[in-house]
Amino acid sequence: MTILTKTLSLAATLALTTGAAQAVDMRCSHQLPPAHAVAQVIDRWAAEVERLSDGEIDVQIFGADSLVGAGENITSVARGDIECAFSVQFQWGRTLPIMTVTTAPYAFADMNIWRNWDGSAAANFLEDRLRERGVENVVWLFQTNDSVFTSNDHLLAAPEDFAGMRLRGLTPAFDASLAALGAAPTAMPGSEVYQALATGTLDGAITGTDAAVSRRYYEVQDYFTVVPVISVFFHGYVNPGFYAGLSDTARAALDEAGSAAAGWAVEAAEAGMAQAVDDLRAHDVTVEVLTDEQNAALEAVMRPAFDAAFGSEVEGAAELLGLIDQLRSAN
Repeated sequence: MTILTKTLSLAATLALTTGAAQAVDMRCSHQLPPAHAVAQVIDRWAAEVERLSDGEIDVQIFGADSLVGAGENITSVARGDIECAFSVQFQWGRTLPIMTVTTAPYAFADMNIWRNWDGSAAANFLEDRLRERGVENVVWLFQTNDSVFTSNDHLLAAPEDFAGMRLRGLTPAFDASLAALGAAPTAMPGSEVYQALATGTLDGAITGTDAAVSRRYYEVQDYFTVVPVISVFFHGYVNPGFYAGLSDTARAALDEAGSAAAGWAVEAAEAGMAQAVDDLRAHDVTVEVLTDEQNAALEAVMRPAFDAAFGSEVEGAAELLGLIDQLRSAN
């Protein structure tokens, strides 16, 4: 081999090695089963990040708690043990309770809020708070504002129906609203609820109507009450040190893919909410969609208890609620 050929061969090898070194692994943990609509949007987002980053980011998705448990995702990303995770807003609990603002009973049924969320002042407000807690938010994924109260004994349709029920709780403020109904709430990740219902640890739960289907609650519960009581969203976030080490191209890819995925999530949610009630009924369970009057009776008990608990524990709540109100009429 001539010196020139050897030199060209070495240069090509170094170029390939350098190119390979530029590809960084981004391990993303989430709690959702593969059939869940949000899990499918996450997979689509991952492919879009890889495409837009020209292969600089190798997104590796670990769903169904297969990498890190749901309760450990936030701290694992903040510490840098993993690069990326997705959490539902309830999991911020006492760490950043303002993230749970959409659990205010019956307050967030307007879909314009979610269509206009990405890039809004309200979203930026929460992203600043997340940054202060050691994570860099990269995508917002609305799941549903259509929920179900489930039970294995009777429909939960009026305030008195909740008396003594051991229900899955969500956040301290929302749990206060359940307690006002006479229930005994216990907060736990969605991935643990099926087993708790199956064993009788819980008498019932609250979840998205679509999640009740994808998590097969119909196997362990007989009664489902459909209520627009809360809004549920997931969000994806990365370790700030990992984010800072990315090129401008890769950071732009995360931003563009995040905006696209926010829209996909709303589309998937609207389609899912339209179908989920029929899907539940297909499994030979009792499903009741509450009337406006029935919802008003629940709201009259739940909302004052929520407001009292939320207002006492959350700094900046009034400012955020004002920013969210602007999204109701935004185009």
